[in-house]
Amino acid sequence: MFEPTTWDAPLAVVVLALFVIVMLRANGTYWLGRALAAGARRSRWEKVLESRHYATGARWLNRWGAPAVSLSFLTIGIQTMVNLAAGVARMPLRRYLPAVIVGCVMWAFLYGTVGFIGWVAVGALWDRSPALTVALLALAAAGIGFALLRSDRVQVGTAE
Repeated sequence: MFEPTTWDAPLAVVVLALFVIVMLRANGTYWLGRALAAGARRSRWEKVLESRHYATGARWLNRWGAPAVSLSFLTIGIQTMVNLAAGVARMPLRRYLPAVIVGCVMWAFLYGTVGFIGWVAVGALWDRSPALTVALLALAAAGIGFALLRSDRVQVGTAE
């Protein structure tokens, strides 16, 4: 079973492994974006490029350039679309690679330290009260959903 809190490895090894994983994922997404740019507008992949999440990632990239790639790793749900937008926009590798390396390092350290604390906290709460754990996770999901729906309404309202 996948249980990251019981890995018997030094922190440096865990962070390095996480860095390699996220670096492969981010660069794979970038290269997928490069491939999509070549022919997606005429394929079923066009839907991805028309999605709200992709539009957000492209907006970030257009506004902040390469630093958006690094900063996207501090978010949930945007990093994939920023990397995809960087590929579609054909961001030069001399700008993309340093930005993605910085982002991957930040992500690996955050996930390798604070991220695991979250796993431990949820596990400890589950041991005490599974019902409370489910209720709090549902409340958190509802709060996130409400915030996302509200931001969509605000964006739609400002666009008119």
